Formats: sequence, structure tokens, C-alpha cells
Amino acid sequence: MTQALKGQTAAITGAASGIGLECARILVENGAEVVLIDRESDRLVTICAEMGPSAHALTLDLLDNRAVSGMLPRILEMTGRLDIFHANAGAYIGGPAAEGDPDAWDKVLNLNINAAFRTVQAVLPHMIERKTGDILFTSSVAGVVPVVWEPVYTASKFAVQAFMHSTRRQVSGHGIRMGAVLPGPVVTALLDDWPREKLEEALANGSLMQPREVAEAVLFMLTRPRGVVIRDLVILPNSVDL
Repeated sequence: MTQALKGQTAAITGAASGIGLECARILVENGAEVVLIDRESDRLVTICAEMGPSAHALTLDLLDNRAVSGMLPRILEMTGRLDIFHANAGAYIGGPAAEGDPDAWDKVLNLNINAAFRTVQAVLPHMIERKTGDILFTSSVAGVVPVVWEPVYTASKFAVQAFMHSTRRQVSGHGIRMGAVLPGPVVTALLDDWPREKLEEALANGSLMQPREVAEAVLFMLTRPRGVVIRDLVILPNSVDL
């Protein structure tokens, strides 16, 4: 690995597993100091011990609005400043709209939309003051291509795309880059809610990616020259027909 991000500091939500964990690993491998944010306290402590002194654990429930609003000072206590913020945490729900549970929808929408937007709002003033920074979202290909079997999840990611592109234009003059990585299906806990037959079919035909592949795309986005922004990076298994 290189030291392409040496001296940079980052914070990643949903970092105890899946894409968030692999992004934390690849950033540390490339020289960054990283705050891993998740509600899984014990797991975070174990992970950070394994990753070494450049990894810091921050236990936080992203659905606790007060805790999110107070997130930045806790990050700065660990790192001194914040160069990169990755709003990665999310949840998945699929199924026909006519048969869905709106209460379950609310939980997904609150995490994928409200919590993600709140975390970004919490860190933006710091980056605006410093006149530099990178903000990334883990979005989804479902944020640009409506997926018929997951209307609520798709709607949440369309919202992420709209927020990201609008806010990006507001803050670009402050030296802040904003972008989204938009993966297709990835082997993470989000797929626990997939129908079993669909998951087995996807594993058999090679239409699932590994979290590390998404992390490598994120690293690419972050290591472009400061005058270049990757607004949207769609990453798909080659066998997915979208």
C-alpha cells in the first residue's frame, strides 16, 4: 500500500462491518487516521485494536439526534481536525409496496436519509471554516436506476443523490468535494433481508461484489487531484445487467 492519504484524518459511519469497515482499513493502510463510528461498541474496540493506533472507536447511535449533533467535537478530540467524512451507514428493505410495513420503512428511511443528512450537516461547518474537505456517501445503483423489488430502499437512495448533488454545488466554492459511490449488490449484512432464493442465485452467478472492491473505489475517489471531483462512481459486478 501507498501513503497517499498520509496526514489526512477521516471518519466513517457504519464502520463496524461491511463497506464501512473495509473503507476504514484501506484508508489506514494508505496513511490516514480514521475514526470508526458505529453503535457496536465492543466490536469497534476489537477492530481498532487490530488496526492499530491510527484507528479510533466512536460509539454512536445515528438515530440519536442529539448525539449526532455533538459528534464533531468527539471526532476532533481524537484527530484534531477532519479532512474526510464518509456517510456510509445504511439499512435495506425490499418487497412489494402494497405488502410492506410502513413502520419498518420508517426505520430504513430515518437511517438512510435523516441520519445521513444530519451527520453531514454536523461536519460541514468545520470543513467550510478550513476551506477544504471531502464528503462521501455510500449510495447505491438503486439511487440512479429504480429497482423494482426495493421501492423504499430505492427512494431513500434517490434522496441521497439529490441531497448530495445540491449540497455539493453549495460548498464547492469552499474547497469541499462531495461525491457518492454507488455499488450494486455487495456481500454485507444488508443482504440479510434478501429473499433466500435471490441471494443463492446471486452467489451462484457471480452477481455480488465484496466490500473491499467498493473500498478500492472510494480510495480512488479520495486520491484524485484536489481540482477533480468524482461526483458519482457506479461499481457493478460485470454480470449485472443494468
